[in-house]
Amino acid sequence: MLSGFDIVAIAAALLIIFVIFAGVKTVPQGFNYTVERFQKYTRTLDPGLTIIVPFIDQIGRKVNMMEQVLDIPSQEVISRDNASVTVDGVAFYQVIDAAQASYEVTSLERAMMALTMTNIRSVLGSMDLDHILSQRDEINIKLLHVVDAAAGPWGVKVTRIEIKDITPPADLVAAMGRQMKAEREKRASILVAEGAKQAQILEAEGRKEAAFRDAEARERQAEAEARATSLVSEAVARGDMAALNYFIAEKYVDAMKALATSPNQKTLIVPYEATALIGSLAGIAEIARDTFGSDGGATPAARTSGSRRGSVPNAGASPASGA
Repeated sequence: MLSGFDIVAIAAALLIIFVIFAGVKTVPQGFNYTVERFQKYTRTLDPGLTIIVPFIDQIGRKVNMMEQVLDIPSQEVISRDNASVTVDGVAFYQVIDAAQASYEVTSLERAMMALTMTNIRSVLGSMDLDHILSQRDEINIKLLHVVDAAAGPWGVKVTRIEIKDITPPADLVAAMGRQMKAEREKRASILVAEGAKQAQILEAEGRKEAAFRDAEARERQAEAEARATSLVSEAVARGDMAALNYFIAEKYVDAMKALATSPNQKTLIVPYEATALIGSLAGIAEIARDTFGSDGGATPAARTSGSRRGSVPNAGASPASGA
């Protein structure tokens, strides 16, 4: 049988083993434990094997130190221009001080939820609807700064806030659709007008260039006619009536050509006087002979008689020669 001493020894050994197990604590990776002595915070246990004073110290809070995701539910927000939109989002935060997260706020997750939703309403309420719909990145950055500063005393670091969906009411979506359609039609009309403007400008420039070319051609033609008239006048002054006959014959032929090529001309009636055109052509032949010397032996009388044939007006003929 065991003596009284043996029983006491066994009881003492069991007590020591129990005390040791009660004072040894293992903290998992990614967590911090707070230690309370007589319901008062004393220290924080890091991950790993640690020892506390049994029956005096006890584990207070087990705090998750990893980054956590907070899903922000949908809520209605009134913009600065009194437009109602439905907004939801997501927030990412991480506890960096277990003691503050445990003892500075009653429920950290609920506090983070309320803080984020409140600041979403505040930030979006200071913007116009167009700004809200087009500047989502700016909204995310502003929310991050505001919420992170407010959550700092709780030992929390807000790493990111993202707005997921911004949904305007159905009537506003329809109005925006009509506005976008009108804007696209406006841009299309502007493009068409610009095209017509450019076409008119090019057409006007073409007409201007054509008019300039026509005027230049008329000017050169007038210069040529003036020069021809001057040459004929000089020939008349020298007594060379054959040159004048040539000039009159050329004008006669040009007039007949214009009549023949007229688009309204169906029948060309040649006047009787046209048969005498050969007389003027004889005057042209005389000019050629005088110029090239092909018929130097011709007498002045022959040249004069050739120039008088026909009834086309002859500048070198006298009233007596027509008799």
